[in-house]
Amino acid sequence: MKTARILLALPGLAALAYGIVLFLDYAAPAWPDSLPTLLWIGGGPIVNDAVFAPVAGVVGLLLARLLPQPWRGPVQVGAVLTAVLGFVAFPLLWRVYGVPPKPGLHDGNAWLGLLATLAVVWSAVLVVSMVRIVRVRHRAARKNRPRART
Repeated sequence: MKTARILLALPGLAALAYGIVLFLDYAAPAWPDSLPTLLWIGGGPIVNDAVFAPVAGVVGLLLARLLPQPWRGPVQVGAVLTAVLGFVAFPLLWRVYGVPPKPGLHDGNAWLGLLATLAVVWSAVLVVSMVRIVRVRHRAARKNRPRART
């Protein structure tokens, strides 16, 4: 097991080292001008660890404690998907051309696309939760039914 973990970690470490070499190749010649890029690369993980991760943890704990069992899992999955979709859509919502243009990417309305996707996610949460509630009630009704004697 330890050997497998080491073998799985080696390609990741190699990719990390290659990324550092590429960044230094880019940043070293233009040092004073590359400081914003360095802050952008380092700022994302810092903001994630200092702000978003604690908020997500608190929201997850609250959902786990406040929601009834059939709703708990689907709502937690919906909350995670909402956060991920928000992270993915953020550059386009913040500035229209916040990312390098790709064919077809800027042709649509980013807000409408995000809201439509979230509507699908939360509709699925509602359907899955309702199915779970029906299953729980069906099991309870079957368990409380008197058995016929033969």
